[in-house]
Amino acid sequence: MAVLAEGVTRFQRDVFPAKADLFARLATDHTPRTVFIGCSDARVVPELITASEPGELFVIRTAGNLVPAYGPGADGVAASIEYAVAVLGVSDIVVCGHSACGAMTALAEGHDLSGAPAVADWLRHADASRARTTTVGAVDALVSENVLAQLANLATHPSVARALARKTVALHGWVFDIATGRVEALNAPGGNRALTA
Repeated sequence: MAVLAEGVTRFQRDVFPAKADLFARLATDHTPRTVFIGCSDARVVPELITASEPGELFVIRTAGNLVPAYGPGADGVAASIEYAVAVLGVSDIVVCGHSACGAMTALAEGHDLSGAPAVADWLRHADASRARTTTVGAVDALVSENVLAQLANLATHPSVARALARKTVALHGWVFDIATGRVEALNAPGGNRALTA
């Protein structure tokens, strides 16, 4: 906790004063253009990867960057997506997987999750990803297939489906490589491509 408290002190002393005008505007203006759905993994920091300022990304983080298909009942992921699309009017949604993902590794390698039943239940949202991955134990392949499957799940949300029909939102699939910093776009025309050199 002391490290975090020191971080707050540094933020208030060094960062906030340099961005005081930005924060003054953000106090009354919340207009992000992009939803970034990423993994809860501490090594994946959306604002750092995209060099975004506060207020530019609407970030949703879940274990395995999973997006449950739309269904009845209360769901924090669905509510966040609906708010971003229907209320804030974002124009882009990125689902970003990453290398060495613990959730995808557990699935690809068949880890025993009996001691973590909530995790096991949550990871069932990746069943389609597993079914589409032909190589057993191939974590990288599962990471990519999972991003594509979550994009399909995202399109089942009514707010997203309406925005897609009106062509007011675009969906993007990315994979971030932790070791190299590379980001690969999975749904680029003509196949996958690196976003960075």
